[in-house]
Amino acid sequence: MNFHIGQRDTAFAVVSRAPLAEIEPFKKRMSWKFKWVSSFETDFNFDFNVSFTPEEIKSGTAIYNYGKLAMDIDEREGVSAFYRDKKGEIYHTYSSYERGIDLMNTTYNFLDLTAKGRDENPEATQDWVRYHDEYKGASTDCCA
Repeated sequence: MNFHIGQRDTAFAVVSRAPLAEIEPFKKRMSWKFKWVSSFETDFNFDFNVSFTPEEIKSGTAIYNYGKLAMDIDEREGVSAFYRDKKGEIYHTYSSYERGIDLMNTTYNFLDLTAKGRDENPEATQDWVRYHDEYKGASTDCCA
């Protein structure tokens, strides 16, 4: 993926609040090759409404997916796009949250083609997801 993106004068990176000292070993364990950076001790995730303070959670004032939600966790999923002009100025051009980012997880795309689909529990739609090395009896190189 990154090769094709790079040929279009575009870059891709994943941002997590964890420090790099935690990100790097996990990235190696998963054999992930994409650029993954840390926003540790910055407001980046809070600025884009995917991380929430204890006060926001307690008071019900957390803004997520363009609305105030009762939040019981301090992190949610989101994707954003930015543009840097020739002067180096950066513009936020796009954000999406919740089910709006399903296309980012290509596993969903393939499961949606099958008879059982995602076969999700409506009360806990992510309870089937595991890290590739945590599925019982499954090969970690299913598609090599």
